[in-house]
Amino acid sequence: MSLLDRITTALPQGTAFVGAGTAVLGVASYVHLAAAGHSLAVDDMASFSVLWTVVFSIGLGLFFPVEQEITRIVAGRAVRGDGALPVLRRGALLSLGLLAVVLIPLALFAHRLADVFFHGNTSLVLALGGAFTALAIAYVTRGVLAGLGRFQAYGTQLGLDGLLRVVLSGGLAVAGVHSAFAFAAVLTVAPLLAVLATIGPVFQGSRQGPPAHWRDLIEHLGLLVGSTLLAQLLVNIAVISTKLISTDNDALVAALLSALVLARVPLFVFGAFQVSLLAGLSSAAAEGDTQGYRQLLLRAVSATGGLGVAGGIGAVALGPALLPAVFGAPDVLKAIDFAWLSLGTTLYMLAMVLGQALLTSGGARMQLMAWITGTAVLVAVTLSSLPLRTRVEVAYTAGSFVVVAFMTVVVHARVGYRSLRT
Repeated sequence: MSLLDRITTALPQGTAFVGAGTAVLGVASYVHLAAAGHSLAVDDMASFSVLWTVVFSIGLGLFFPVEQEITRIVAGRAVRGDGALPVLRRGALLSLGLLAVVLIPLALFAHRLADVFFHGNTSLVLALGGAFTALAIAYVTRGVLAGLGRFQAYGTQLGLDGLLRVVLSGGLAVAGVHSAFAFAAVLTVAPLLAVLATIGPVFQGSRQGPPAHWRDLIEHLGLLVGSTLLAQLLVNIAVISTKLISTDNDALVAALLSALVLARVPLFVFGAFQVSLLAGLSSAAAEGDTQGYRQLLLRAVSATGGLGVAGGIGAVALGPALLPAVFGAPDVLKAIDFAWLSLGTTLYMLAMVLGQALLTSGGARMQLMAWITGTAVLVAVTLSSLPLRTRVEVAYTAGSFVVVAFMTVVVHARVGYRSLRT
C-alpha cells in the first residue's frame, strides 16, 4: 500500500471532498490577507486584523456549534432512515436567534466599538455584522450537508467561498482600493454567494421526517457554544490582547495576525477531516460501534499530531521571511515567535479532535470544563509580567496544553475501557 493510500485510509470518509474545498478556502485566506496587507495603511490593517479576529472567534464560536449539532442529529437520523428537513428548519431558526444576539449589541454600541477597535471607523462595525450574518446562514447549510454525507457539495461550498475571496480581494488590490471596509465586506459577499450556489443539494437531500424537537438541538448547545467560544478565544485572542494592552502598537497587531494565520496552515488542512470526523464519530456512536469509534479517534489523533509537527517546522523556518514579503506585514517577529505559535496550534488541533470525542460520547459538560480551565491559564499568563509579545504567545500554547491534558484524561475514561455512553 502506498503512502497516499495509507493516509487516505487513516482519515474519515469524505475528507477528500472537504479537503479540496478547505484547501481553496485556506489559500484564499492568505490571498485576502496579503491583498489587504499590501493595500492598506498600517492603522487600517490593524483595524482589519481585529475585525478578522473577531469574525473568526466570536462568529465561529456562535455558529459552528449549530453546524455541529445539526451534523450530529442529521447523521443519526440518516442511520435510522429519517428525513432531515425538520432539523434544517429548527436549525435555521436557532441560527437566526443567535445572530440577533450579536447584531443588536453591534447596532446599539456601534460608535463605542468603532472607537475602541477600529480607529473610529463605524463602517467596519457594519462589515462585522454582515460577516456574522453570512456565517449564520452558511453553517446551517453545511451542517445538513455533512450530516447527510454530501461532502462533495460541502467541499464545493467551501471552494466557491475561497475562490470568490481570491477574485474579490485580488480585484480590490489590482484596482488600487485602499478601503478597510471594502476588504472586510469580502467576508460577507463571498460566503453568501457560495451558499446560494450550493443550496440545491441542501434541499434535495432534506426530505420530510419525524418532528425535530428543540430539546435535541439545544440540550447541549449552551455547553457547546461555551466550549467553542472559549476555543476560538484561545486561538485568536493574541491579536485582541495586544490591541487592548498596547493600543498604539499597530505594527505588532498587524504582524501577529499574519503570523498566526501562517502558523495555522495545518488548521486549514485539519478542517478537511474535522467535519467528516464528527459525522463518522456520530454515526459510530449511533450504531454502537465502540471499536470502530476508538480506531477512528486514534487515527485522527495520529494524523493531527503529524500534521502539526510538519506545519510547525515549515513555519519556524520560513515564517520570519514570509511575513513582510507575502503579507506586507511589519518585520517584527522572529523564529522563536513562530515556534510558540506553531506549538500552540498543534496542541489546539489535538484539543479539537478530543473535543469531538467528548461531544459524541456525551461529554459536552466536561468539554466545556476543559476549555474553561485552559482559558484560565491563558488569562493568567496574559496578565503576567512577561514581555508583551512573549506572554501572548506563551499564553496560547500553555492554555492549549492544559486543555489537551484535561481532555485526554476524560476521553480515556469515557471510551478507553467501556462502551459508548450517549
